[in-house]
Amino acid sequence: MEIAIGVGILLAYLLGSIPTAVWFGKALHGIDVREHGSGNPGATNTFRVLGKRAGTIVMLGDVIKGMAATSLAVILMNMEFIEEQNLVTFKLIMGVVAVTGHIFSVFINFKGGKGVATLLGMMIAIHYEVALLCIVVFLITLIVSKYVSLASIIGALSFPALLLLVPRFKTNEPLLVIFGFFLFVVIVWTHHKNIRRMMEGEENKTYLLKSKKD
Repeated sequence: MEIAIGVGILLAYLLGSIPTAVWFGKALHGIDVREHGSGNPGATNTFRVLGKRAGTIVMLGDVIKGMAATSLAVILMNMEFIEEQNLVTFKLIMGVVAVTGHIFSVFINFKGGKGVATLLGMMIAIHYEVALLCIVVFLITLIVSKYVSLASIIGALSFPALLLLVPRFKTNEPLLVIFGFFLFVVIVWTHHKNIRRMMEGEENKTYLLKSKKD
């Protein structure tokens, strides 16, 4: 049993470590996104360097790997390696490992992106209704502020907030709420440079609905 769980955790890390932006950029565009824009190997920098289509593909790839890694817990449960009452706990473990893999990818010298899209995939696998509302919050914040970093922070905060404040989404898993706030802190930490640039008025803006020239 312990071996099976260990293998699952390793697979979750390897899935999360897949450097979607780097591999996609090199394979289809001959460009290493780490050498352009902000230098970050994530979906946001891919949007800036390679455009909306490439950025969307990379973002979806990162979301899918987060969902897949988190869902490994379901496979372990179906194979009777973990009990059903522990499913949420193991989903959280697998999801955290995947996000950690994205931030510290073994495939690119333990350097990676900020983990927001992978985190979103994790949240969808755990509670898709709340996750979809978080996407709405993210998009509204992005459209209004033009800052992806700010939208990511507020979107992350909305996950535990919705679980606490909206009766429909109240959960019997307090660990899920605690973890939601923990992930919010992680997102703030991974965006500390962006926060500083926003405060100094130097953060890049992303125009979702129209081009910067409009």
